[in-house]
Amino acid sequence: MARVELVEVTKRYGQTIAVDRVSLDIAEGEFVTLLGPSGCGKTTTLRMIAGLIEPSDGEIRFDGRVVNHIPPHKRNIGFVFQFHALFPHMTVADNIAFGLKIRGRPKAEIAQRVEELLELVNLQGFGTRLPAQLSGGQQQRVALARVLATDPQVLLFDEPLSALDRNLRDQLKYSILELQRRTRKTAIYVTHDQSEAFAISDRICVMNAGRVEQVGTPVELYLQPRTEFVANFVGDNNVLRGLVVRTELRDDGQRGVLIRSNGIELHAVDPHGLQIGDPAVVFVRPENIEIVSDDPIGSPDTLLEGLIDQVIFEGPTVRVVIDVHGVPIRVVVSGPQRLTLLGRNGRRVYLRPHAAVAIRDTSVVESSVRR
Repeated sequence: MARVELVEVTKRYGQTIAVDRVSLDIAEGEFVTLLGPSGCGKTTTLRMIAGLIEPSDGEIRFDGRVVNHIPPHKRNIGFVFQFHALFPHMTVADNIAFGLKIRGRPKAEIAQRVEELLELVNLQGFGTRLPAQLSGGQQQRVALARVLATDPQVLLFDEPLSALDRNLRDQLKYSILELQRRTRKTAIYVTHDQSEAFAISDRICVMNAGRVEQVGTPVELYLQPRTEFVANFVGDNNVLRGLVVRTELRDDGQRGVLIRSNGIELHAVDPHGLQIGDPAVVFVRPENIEIVSDDPIGSPDTLLEGLIDQVIFEGPTVRVVIDVHGVPIRVVVSGPQRLTLLGRNGRRVYLRPHAAVAIRDTSVVESSVRR
């Protein structure tokens, strides 16, 4: 295991900045995922950690030691690529043993290590097969075993499951997590798939345009996004822009605000200290909006009134679009209630939002500065 630190790491290609002052501290044995859209700099960052690309500025440290100019083969890392690149003419056992043979390990030690790894990746009895005789998922498990054979301090994964079909990806992501937990290796994983990142990560680093937008646990990113990009990229959100008209102390002890947006008033958690009159963006997840009875007693001010515009049956859930003062609000309903909403287009309903989060609307601030 090793602690990996990135301190203001930057990579330029001419005038293009691919990675812009990225800082990240990864603890020993931690599983951290770099998540973001294509071109956000996550793979470039991973390759700098591996030593395949040299940073333009900043430092990369393993256990406090700067490794910027140390070549990949001396960093004691294991790199799992999108395409496993097994030697097609070698058996599974020989593929796994390759790195150990290069290091001149004794034959008996190699044979024992190969058997241990075949068991670790649940491929006992497959040692004599060729890669072409394996499924895509089995080949990727062989690639994992080959990487683990040399006992690296740090495991690096560059979208290792993206070439596989959905069912295999769902199976293998948990296999990777189990292997990492059993070996207790520090792991850094790159993906654009949010479900992968959420399923296996201790923490996630969301990147955009070469920069870090937010680092946190899956729960923190999902429930407490700090930027509009994170809120929109991680899952689905209803987004409303408006002004803070009141600050308040919520029943749960958190600071809250009341936001007015296009005739809609919405209560939200305020983690960043908004003030009355501040421009704000409110995010509320479709699954965190409750559809209450057609005629609620008293119609408290926490409810929003609207008309059902669209109902889409998706099996275990129903996706409902509700027109609230001309604003489409998306709601996801599960359980028996979802069936009561079918065919109710045009009906009046009331909504009770939960877990809404407000942040400063920086687009308004930046626009005023430009003017």
